[in-house]
Amino acid sequence: MELRVDRERCIGAGMCVLTAAGVFDQDDADGRVVALITAPTHDQESDVREAAQMCPAGAITLLTH
Repeated sequence: MELRVDRERCIGAGMCVLTAAGVFDQDDADGRVVALITAPTHDQESDVREAAQMCPAGAITLLTH
């Protein structure tokens, strides 16, 4: 799985950070999403999928290989 975030679409709701804190953070300057990693581990996949589904702006994309 590959994780991509679109900072331009992000509205800074923070749902991703609440759902998968080890994968996402928020930029201190503007509150927008920051991906801490781009390849979540198998253990993180469920939380990352949930974060993507909960994102109100649709700023998180998951690619499977």
